[in-house]
Amino acid sequence: MFLSYTCCRGRLYVVKKLIQASPLEELKLKIEPVDKGFLNKTELAKLADKEFDVIRLEQVRDVFLFCCYTGLAYVDVHSLTADDIVEDSDRLWIRKARHKTSVMCHIPIIKPARDILEKYVLTAQATGKLLPVLSNQKMNAYLKEIAAIVGIDKDLTTHLARHTFATTVTLANHVSIENVSKMLGHSSIRMTQHYARILDASIENEMLEVEKNYE
Repeated sequence: MFLSYTCCRGRLYVVKKLIQASPLEELKLKIEPVDKGFLNKTELAKLADKEFDVIRLEQVRDVFLFCCYTGLAYVDVHSLTADDIVEDSDRLWIRKARHKTSVMCHIPIIKPARDILEKYVLTAQATGKLLPVLSNQKMNAYLKEIAAIVGIDKDLTTHLARHTFATTVTLANHVSIENVSKMLGHSSIRMTQHYARILDASIENEMLEVEKNYE
């Protein structure tokens, strides 16, 4: 009887130890990326065309637009220098390793982005940085102010600029997802596919509005 009781206690002890050493502690949950939104073509043009009386707002807007046209994250545009710009086949490129992943980005600089760089060429000569980038906290605070002035009902952040590049600027203009992935410096194309799903959902919502005209 005592032996049976001891065996039962032994089993309970093992069970308790198994519970304490839960295998869930070693389990790494895969968290799906959250959609932070993006600017559509109309909103992007509206922001680009707006004239500001306050210089700091104009500069923040320009840096934000540059991120929209290049896909650079805040930390990468903040550290952007002339060494990151190369000329190849009569075109300027950004060739820079992403701070977050160390993956090299290869981004052709399209005209609106070139115009912004040319606008701040004197600033670049004085500071060594190509653009007048404020702290991320100040950038996002001023972007909220800019959104209210321009009339864009979205939470403008430096993250949203990168999302705008991935969706409105590239994928919506039939740039292949493989090339978008390279320009964003993604370590896997699966990361880029998220933007394609966001774009599909946006198209569906807009077409639902169009459909109402035919009811």
